[in-house]
Amino acid sequence: MSLESVRQYFAERAPEIDIIELAESTATVAMAAKAHRVTPGQIAKTLSLKVKDRVILIVTRGDARLDNRKLKAALGAKARMLSTDEVVSWTGHPVGGVCPFGLENPLQVYCDISLKGFSEVLPAAGGIHSAVRISPQQMADLTEAQWIDVCQPPQ
Repeated sequence: MSLESVRQYFAERAPEIDIIELAESTATVAMAAKAHRVTPGQIAKTLSLKVKDRVILIVTRGDARLDNRKLKAALGAKARMLSTDEVVSWTGHPVGGVCPFGLENPLQVYCDISLKGFSEVLPAAGGIHSAVRISPQQMADLTEAQWIDVCQPPQ
């Protein structure tokens, strides 16, 4: 179902974007980078967080880590990661396939400015074997994301 919701999302909003489906799993940043032959930073990972009483998504470069101080300053409160069950319930996507497209529930999406260092990134596409190639700006535009600075500089 999840991959299908993403397929429908792109059919309606950006039919020029193809969903890439691979035989091997791309559930982790390392696995996705190897499978797509890109650097880990080019994998756009989507983090599902709860801030006070709302659930949000933050898309970052794959090799970035959240900076809790920056996160609290940007969002006005501490955030916690959702549990696996909460992720599936809120996004409709399995862990490892979470993306800001084709969501089960409308969620606020944020894109970390670390993504702007790439002309093209690869977020998942609703499954652990699927992804899309997209510019960070087009991803932000399609998802009506706000740009924020909430990550530590990559090592």
